[in-house]
Amino acid sequence: MASCSNCKKGAVLPGEPTGTMVNGAYFAAGPEGNTSRAIILLTDIFGLPLVNCKIIADNISKRLECDCWVPDLFDGKPPITTDKLKVPERVGEKINWFSLIYNALPSLPAMLRNRPTVAYPKAEKVRYSAPYMVLPMLILVNQFVKELQAEKKYGKLGAVGYCFGGTLAVSMASTDLLNSVVICHPGSVTEAAVQAMKIPSAWACAEEDMGFKPEIRRKAEETLASRKGKDNFVEYEFKDYKGTVHGFAARPNLAYPEVKAGYEGAFEQTIGWFQKTLPI
Repeated sequence: MASCSNCKKGAVLPGEPTGTMVNGAYFAAGPEGNTSRAIILLTDIFGLPLVNCKIIADNISKRLECDCWVPDLFDGKPPITTDKLKVPERVGEKINWFSLIYNALPSLPAMLRNRPTVAYPKAEKVRYSAPYMVLPMLILVNQFVKELQAEKKYGKLGAVGYCFGGTLAVSMASTDLLNSVVICHPGSVTEAAVQAMKIPSAWACAEEDMGFKPEIRRKAEETLASRKGKDNFVEYEFKDYKGTVHGFAARPNLAYPEVKAGYEGAFEQTIGWFQKTLPI
Protein backbone atom coordinates (compact mmCIF):
# COMPACT_ATOMS: atom_id res chain seq x y z
CA MET A 1 0.00 0.00 0.00
CA ALA A 2 1.30 3.42 -0.95
CA SER A 3 2.19 5.79 1.87
CA CYS A 4 1.65 9.55 1.98
CA SER A 5 1.42 12.30 4.59
CA ASN A 6 -2.34 12.49 4.17
CA CYS A 7 -2.65 8.76 4.81
CA LYS A 8 -1.06 9.32 8.20
CA LYS A 9 -3.35 12.24 9.08
CA GLY A 10 -6.52 10.88 7.52
CA ALA A 11 -8.77 13.47 9.13
CA VAL A 12 -8.80 16.83 7.39
CA LEU A 13 -11.13 17.35 4.44
CA PRO A 14 -9.94 19.39 1.47
CA GLY A 15 -11.26 22.90 0.96
CA GLU A 16 -11.85 26.03 3.03
CA PRO A 17 -15.00 27.03 4.94
CA THR A 18 -17.12 29.72 3.32
CA GLY A 19 -19.43 30.50 6.25
CA THR A 20 -19.07 32.86 9.19
CA MET A 21 -19.01 32.75 12.98
CA VAL A 22 -22.15 34.15 14.64
CA ASN A 23 -22.25 34.40 18.44
CA GLY A 24 -19.80 31.52 18.80
CA ALA A 25 -21.52 29.20 16.31
CA TYR A 26 -20.52 28.48 12.72
CA PHE A 27 -23.16 29.63 10.21
CA ALA A 28 -23.46 28.42 6.63
CA ALA A 29 -26.17 30.58 5.09
CA GLY A 30 -28.78 29.32 2.69
CA PRO A 31 -30.72 31.53 0.27
CA GLU A 32 -31.68 34.78 1.95
CA GLY A 33 -35.21 34.74 3.32
CA ASN A 34 -35.61 30.94 3.21
CA THR A 35 -36.76 29.95 6.68
CA SER A 36 -38.79 26.88 5.66
CA ARG A 37 -36.12 24.58 7.12
CA ALA A 38 -32.67 24.61 8.71
CA ILE A 39 -30.12 22.05 9.89
CA ILE A 40 -28.11 21.85 13.11
CA LEU A 41 -24.80 20.00 12.77
CA LEU A 42 -23.63 18.38 16.01
CA THR A 43 -19.88 17.81 15.90
CA ASP A 44 -17.70 14.95 16.99
CA ILE A 45 -15.46 15.33 20.05
CA PHE A 46 -12.98 17.49 18.10
CA GLY A 47 -15.57 20.26 17.95
CA LEU A 48 -15.29 23.42 15.85
CA PRO A 49 -11.46 23.47 15.68
CA LEU A 50 -11.53 20.56 13.22
CA VAL A 51 -12.41 22.26 9.94
CA ASN A 52 -14.34 19.23 8.63
CA CYS A 53 -17.58 20.13 10.40
CA LYS A 54 -17.59 23.57 8.76
CA ILE A 55 -16.94 22.17 5.30
CA ILE A 56 -19.70 19.58 5.75
CA ALA A 57 -22.06 22.33 6.98
CA ASP A 58 -21.27 24.39 3.88
CA ASN A 59 -22.05 21.40 1.65
CA ILE A 60 -25.30 20.64 3.48
CA SER A 61 -26.39 24.26 3.17
CA LYS A 62 -25.69 24.28 -0.57
CA ARG A 63 -27.43 20.98 -1.29
CA LEU A 64 -30.51 21.61 0.84
CA GLU A 65 -30.61 25.34 0.07
CA CYS A 66 -31.08 26.23 3.71
CA ASP A 67 -29.22 27.57 6.72
CA CYS A 68 -26.92 25.17 8.56
CA TRP A 69 -25.64 25.95 12.05
CA VAL A 70 -22.77 24.32 13.99
CA PRO A 71 -22.94 25.21 17.71
CA ASP A 72 -19.81 25.10 19.85
CA LEU A 73 -20.52 22.11 22.09
CA PHE A 74 -17.36 22.57 24.16
CA ASP A 75 -17.10 26.33 24.69
CA GLY A 76 -13.95 26.53 22.62
CA LYS A 77 -12.18 23.72 24.49
CA PRO A 78 -12.95 20.32 22.98
CA PRO A 79 -11.80 17.34 25.10
CA ILE A 80 -9.45 16.10 22.37
CA THR A 81 -7.40 18.35 20.10
CA THR A 82 -7.02 17.48 16.45
CA ASP A 83 -3.30 16.76 16.75
CA LYS A 84 -3.64 14.22 19.55
CA LEU A 85 -6.14 11.47 18.91
CA LYS A 86 -5.18 8.73 16.47
CA VAL A 87 -7.85 6.15 15.69
CA PRO A 88 -8.27 3.41 13.07
CA GLU A 89 -9.10 4.74 9.61
CA ARG A 90 -10.22 1.53 7.93
CA VAL A 91 -11.47 -1.94 8.76
CA GLY A 92 -8.86 -4.19 10.33
CA GLU A 93 -6.70 -1.51 11.94
CA LYS A 94 -6.28 -1.86 15.69
CA ILE A 95 -6.91 0.76 18.36
CA ASN A 96 -3.91 1.96 20.34
CA TRP A 97 -5.76 2.21 23.65
CA PHE A 98 -2.70 3.43 25.55
CA SER A 99 -2.24 6.35 23.15
CA LEU A 100 -5.95 7.16 23.18
CA ILE A 101 -6.15 7.28 26.98
CA TYR A 102 -2.83 9.13 27.35
CA ASN A 103 -3.86 11.87 24.93
CA ALA A 104 -7.23 12.28 26.68
CA LEU A 105 -5.65 12.86 30.12
CA PRO A 106 -5.24 16.66 29.77
CA SER A 107 -9.00 17.04 29.30
CA LEU A 108 -9.98 15.08 32.42
CA PRO A 109 -9.87 18.01 34.91
CA ALA A 110 -12.28 20.07 32.81
CA MET A 111 -14.57 17.07 32.30
CA LEU A 112 -14.65 16.42 36.05
CA ARG A 113 -15.37 20.07 36.86
CA ASN A 114 -18.26 20.09 34.41
CA ARG A 115 -19.70 16.66 35.13
CA PRO A 116 -23.49 16.64 35.55
CA THR A 117 -23.50 16.01 39.30
CA VAL A 118 -21.56 19.23 39.80
CA ALA A 119 -22.88 21.45 37.03
CA TYR A 120 -26.59 20.56 37.11
CA PRO A 121 -29.10 19.81 39.86
CA LYS A 122 -30.92 16.49 39.96
CA ALA A 123 -34.19 18.11 38.88
CA GLU A 124 -32.52 19.19 35.63
CA LYS A 125 -30.85 15.84 34.96
CA VAL A 126 -33.99 13.74 35.14
CA ARG A 127 -35.56 15.67 32.24
CA TYR A 128 -33.26 13.97 29.77
CA SER A 129 -32.73 10.40 28.66
CA ALA A 130 -29.02 10.69 27.91
CA PRO A 131 -25.70 9.07 28.77
CA TYR A 132 -24.15 10.64 31.86
CA MET A 133 -21.21 12.57 30.38
CA VAL A 134 -23.03 14.12 27.41
CA LEU A 135 -25.61 15.85 29.59
CA PRO A 136 -23.91 19.27 29.86
CA MET A 137 -23.57 19.46 26.06
CA LEU A 138 -27.15 18.27 25.57
CA ILE A 139 -28.49 21.04 27.79
CA LEU A 140 -26.25 23.56 26.01
CA VAL A 141 -27.36 22.59 22.52
CA ASN A 142 -31.03 22.44 23.50
CA GLN A 143 -30.73 26.00 24.78
CA PHE A 144 -28.97 27.01 21.57
CA VAL A 145 -31.82 25.60 19.48
CA LYS A 146 -34.47 27.31 21.59
CA GLU A 147 -32.79 30.68 21.25
CA LEU A 148 -32.19 30.15 17.53
CA GLN A 149 -35.83 29.29 16.89
CA ALA A 150 -37.02 32.25 18.95
CA GLU A 151 -35.04 34.49 16.59
CA LYS A 152 -35.28 32.73 13.21
CA LYS A 153 -38.61 30.87 13.47
CA TYR A 154 -37.66 28.13 11.01
CA GLY A 155 -40.58 26.09 9.72
CA LYS A 156 -38.81 22.75 10.18
CA LEU A 157 -35.56 21.91 11.94
CA GLY A 158 -33.33 18.88 11.51
CA ALA A 159 -30.07 17.80 13.16
CA VAL A 160 -27.23 15.62 11.97
CA GLY A 161 -24.81 14.31 14.57
CA TYR A 162 -21.43 12.65 14.18
CA CYS A 163 -19.85 10.38 16.83
CA PHE A 164 -20.29 12.37 20.06
CA GLY A 165 -22.85 14.55 18.26
CA GLY A 166 -24.68 11.42 17.13
CA THR A 167 -25.32 10.54 20.75
CA LEU A 168 -26.66 14.05 21.32
CA ALA A 169 -28.92 13.72 18.27
CA VAL A 170 -30.48 10.54 19.66
CA SER A 171 -31.33 12.28 22.94
CA MET A 172 -32.58 15.44 21.21
CA ALA A 173 -34.96 13.28 19.20
CA SER A 174 -37.00 12.81 22.37
CA THR A 175 -37.67 16.56 22.68
CA ASP A 176 -40.03 18.83 20.76
CA LEU A 177 -37.18 20.91 19.31
CA LEU A 178 -36.55 18.95 16.11
CA ASN A 179 -38.50 17.41 13.26
CA SER A 180 -35.94 14.90 11.99
CA VAL A 181 -32.44 13.59 12.77
CA VAL A 182 -29.56 11.83 11.06
CA ILE A 183 -27.22 9.86 13.32
CA CYS A 184 -23.75 8.99 12.00
CA HIS A 185 -21.69 6.37 13.89
CA PRO A 186 -22.78 7.59 17.35
CA GLY A 187 -20.99 7.03 20.62
CA SER A 188 -22.76 5.65 23.64
CA VAL A 189 -26.48 5.09 22.95
CA THR A 190 -28.84 3.63 25.52
CA GLU A 191 -31.92 1.56 24.78
CA ALA A 192 -33.97 4.04 26.83
CA ALA A 193 -32.79 6.93 24.67
CA VAL A 194 -33.78 5.09 21.48
CA GLN A 195 -37.15 4.13 22.94
CA ALA A 196 -37.80 7.79 23.77
CA MET A 197 -37.22 9.01 20.20
CA LYS A 198 -40.33 10.52 18.65
CA ILE A 199 -39.19 11.91 15.30
CA PRO A 200 -37.91 10.27 12.08
CA SER A 201 -34.30 9.10 12.21
CA ALA A 202 -31.71 7.90 9.70
CA TRP A 203 -28.64 6.00 10.89
CA ALA A 204 -25.32 5.82 9.00
CA CYS A 205 -23.36 2.92 10.48
CA ALA A 206 -19.74 1.79 10.18
CA GLU A 207 -18.77 -1.80 9.48
CA GLU A 208 -16.51 -1.74 12.54
CA ASP A 209 -17.33 0.68 15.34
CA MET A 210 -15.74 0.82 18.79
CA GLY A 211 -18.54 3.14 19.96
CA PHE A 212 -21.71 1.89 18.27
CA LYS A 213 -20.99 -1.81 18.59
CA PRO A 214 -22.90 -4.39 16.51
CA GLU A 215 -25.10 -5.55 19.40
CA ILE A 216 -26.01 -1.95 20.31
CA ARG A 217 -26.73 -1.10 16.68
CA ARG A 218 -28.89 -4.23 16.33
CA LYS A 219 -30.82 -3.42 19.50
CA ALA A 220 -31.44 0.17 18.37
CA GLU A 221 -32.97 -1.00 15.09
CA GLU A 222 -35.01 -3.69 16.86
CA THR A 223 -36.32 -1.12 19.33
CA LEU A 224 -37.56 1.18 16.55
CA ALA A 225 -38.91 -1.76 14.52
CA SER A 226 -40.90 -3.02 17.53
CA ARG A 227 -43.03 0.12 17.36
CA LYS A 228 -44.41 -0.62 13.88
CA GLY A 229 -48.19 -0.54 13.88
CA LYS A 230 -48.26 1.32 17.19
CA ASP A 231 -49.13 4.92 17.98
CA ASN A 232 -45.52 5.72 18.86
CA PHE A 233 -44.03 4.47 15.57
CA VAL A 234 -41.66 6.87 13.81
CA GLU A 235 -40.05 6.40 10.42
CA TYR A 236 -36.44 5.23 10.44
CA GLU A 237 -33.70 3.72 8.29
CA PHE A 238 -30.34 2.07 8.96
CA LYS A 239 -27.57 1.89 6.36
CA ASP A 240 -24.24 0.11 6.83
CA TYR A 241 -21.14 1.23 4.93
CA LYS A 242 -18.69 -1.55 4.09
CA GLY A 243 -15.02 -0.97 4.79
CA THR A 244 -15.59 1.85 7.27
CA VAL A 245 -14.88 2.45 10.96
CA HIS A 246 -16.08 4.89 13.60
CA GLY A 247 -15.70 8.47 12.36
CA PHE A 248 -15.88 7.77 8.61
CA ALA A 249 -18.66 10.30 7.93
CA ALA A 250 -16.94 13.14 9.82
CA ARG A 251 -13.18 12.69 9.39
CA PRO A 252 -12.57 10.18 6.59
CA ASN A 253 -9.23 9.32 5.07
CA LEU A 254 -10.17 9.88 1.44
CA ALA A 255 -7.06 8.01 0.29
CA TYR A 256 -8.94 4.75 0.90
CA PRO A 257 -11.59 4.15 -1.80
CA GLU A 258 -13.98 2.26 0.51
CA VAL A 259 -13.77 5.02 3.15
CA LYS A 260 -14.31 7.72 0.53
CA ALA A 261 -17.34 5.83 -0.78
CA GLY A 262 -18.72 5.50 2.75
CA TYR A 263 -18.21 9.19 3.50
CA GLU A 264 -19.95 10.22 0.26
CA GLY A 265 -22.70 7.67 0.81
CA ALA A 266 -23.43 8.90 4.33
CA PHE A 267 -23.55 12.49 3.08
CA GLU A 268 -26.00 11.56 0.31
CA GLN A 269 -28.07 9.62 2.85
CA THR A 270 -28.19 12.76 5.01
CA ILE A 271 -29.31 14.96 2.13
CA GLY A 272 -31.90 12.45 0.96
CA TRP A 273 -33.33 11.97 4.44
CA PHE A 274 -33.80 15.66 5.06
CA GLN A 275 -35.28 16.18 1.59
CA LYS A 276 -37.78 13.48 2.47
CA THR A 277 -38.60 14.42 6.05
CA LEU A 278 -38.16 18.21 5.91
CA PRO A 279 -39.77 19.08 2.57
CA ILE A 280 -39.85 22.73 1.58
